[in-house]
Amino acid sequence: MAVPTRQRPPLLIRLVRFASVSAVAVVLTQSVLWLLNGPLGWVGWVANVVAVGVAAVPAYLLNRAWVWAKEGPHSVSREIVPFWTYTFCGLALSTLLVAIADEVWGTTVAVQLANLAGFGVLWVGKFILLDRVLFRTEPAPM
Repeated sequence: MAVPTRQRPPLLIRLVRFASVSAVAVVLTQSVLWLLNGPLGWVGWVANVVAVGVAAVPAYLLNRAWVWAKEGPHSVSREIVPFWTYTFCGLALSTLLVAIADEVWGTTVAVQLANLAGFGVLWVGKFILLDRVLFRTEPAPM
């Protein structure tokens, strides 16, 4: 288990930083989604999978280092697997919504809004998971 070498920021600071990282991830996801689904003409759900995958890597790294001040080795079982599992839950929900939006409305704007809705629903839960489980500093209760 990696031990943080910096002090964990207070809750309000973590929440503001998490929102900032989320904003970066949204801009990156939406930019890739727009490019793939709009000008390049990819099917909505495929563009969504790629866009989410592209944005997830910097989101994990920024959350770990900047929001929760974790340094040192990454824990596969305590950090990486749970983060990606939750990310894939968001991916599944957003991809379902994107596929529906693409089928019903067939516009890039509808695809982008569906992506935002899927991840927006899970946003609060993700903060709680990251704060209380993945990047906690104290041992979990048994």
